[in-house]
Amino acid sequence: MSKSVLVVGAGPGGLAAAMLLAKAGLRVTVIEKKAHVGGRTSAIEGNGFRFDLGPTFFLYPQVLQEIFAEVGRDLFQEAPMTRLDPQYRLVFGAGGELLCAPDTERMVSEIARLAPADAPRFRDFMSYNRVKLEKFVPCLQSPFPGWKSLLSARLLAVLPFLKPWKSLHAELAGYFRDPRLQLAFTFQSKYLGMSPFQCPSLFSILSFLEYEHGIWHPTGGCNAITRAMARVAEQLGAAIRLETAAEEILFDGRRATGVRTARGDLQADAVLVNADFGHAMTRLVDPRLRRRWSDANIARKRFSCSTFMLYLGVEGRFDQLAHHNIYMTADYRRNLDQIERQHVLSEDPSFYVEHPALTDPTMAPPGHSALYVLVPVTHQHPNVDWRQERARYRRVALSQLTKIGLPADIEQRIRFERIVTPADWESELDVYRGATFNLAHNFSQMLHLRPQNRFEELDRLYLVGGGTHPGSGLPVIFESARISARLLLADLGAY
Repeated sequence: MSKSVLVVGAGPGGLAAAMLLAKAGLRVTVIEKKAHVGGRTSAIEGNGFRFDLGPTFFLYPQVLQEIFAEVGRDLFQEAPMTRLDPQYRLVFGAGGELLCAPDTERMVSEIARLAPADAPRFRDFMSYNRVKLEKFVPCLQSPFPGWKSLLSARLLAVLPFLKPWKSLHAELAGYFRDPRLQLAFTFQSKYLGMSPFQCPSLFSILSFLEYEHGIWHPTGGCNAITRAMARVAEQLGAAIRLETAAEEILFDGRRATGVRTARGDLQADAVLVNADFGHAMTRLVDPRLRRRWSDANIARKRFSCSTFMLYLGVEGRFDQLAHHNIYMTADYRRNLDQIERQHVLSEDPSFYVEHPALTDPTMAPPGHSALYVLVPVTHQHPNVDWRQERARYRRVALSQLTKIGLPADIEQRIRFERIVTPADWESELDVYRGATFNLAHNFSQMLHLRPQNRFEELDRLYLVGGGTHPGSGLPVIFESARISARLLLADLGAY
């Protein structure tokens, strides 16, 4: 009889792994607490409006395209999507705008309108990072079970590009003198929940990926991708049990043997966890079984920022916006310091607005807009009581929207609204400290120092998602699914 595996969580990483494991012939059962698949890539719907709960940028589809191809499917047929042009619009509190184009020569022209002297350096930035990514991709595709992994030929090849002494911002300052352009190519560190002034210079590959491979919008939002993955996983034989919350991971000694749920115990030859790492470890795994990743050690780790979210169904069309719009406050460094060090709320925060109906009419009723508003804020901290701040910070966020060209009467146009605070991320969505981008990506929490895909403290327990190697962001989460699936299959003798 074929081996069995239980996948805890129907987020993107868990579903990708379920596809691969089912295709390999394992009996796969996915259990999900919610009544729908997706995890942080699920959807919010109401009054004819549709929003992605979490990620809205779909980058570097190549990884997921390869996973679909491996199971005999075509990603773009299963989940149609559009490459965006412009990719996004940047509005600088210090003055000026930048429409970021997916074509190198057009982007050079756009930069020249803002800072003529810096424009030619964009080609240099692209050339250097093309080589950097080529060298680093093999590291993203391989597990790093221990310090000896650092001696691999793959990692040694990328060492000249790592520059651990240099921040991402310092790296980009070597290309562009204009401070606005430095921000334009470093704000992507927010995909990892980090400040560009703290984020390792390695991650200049993030902005490179956008320009080299594009930013895509799946029709129906990013949740359409996870719904397609669930559909394919079931077609391949996986069972998905919704409204089935994991209460405890079961062990025989130090070997994972199943999961306890309110509906009874489920047994399996291996358990793969696609839940928030901090939450899963502290809630699902007996602390007596954990040493390196004890509750106290997890609490000492550095976690990403969080987000204050408004999902607004609004009367009217706002075609002066781009699909993606990012406002960077004039004192960007201070805003980041308030988030990461002071743990207080800014009164002039940077923010992001998605206007998906500009590209995809399925996201809002005719003549209306589904505005997704994200304000980076501190993760859960005693300095901020969201019971007190929820309504006030809603007013702050709404007042900021005029800075990207939305009308002053936006509040009067709202026909649907949902708010998600860091407290909600933690209590309702099981995100440790409400840190929506998981463990931070400083060098002391990367490669072999990050929780491992084959969880290093226990047997037959595997991790997938932003909290394990290689890290956060959808393309990297999909890569974690490939790594973890490959290790699991090898351990079960099915690879």
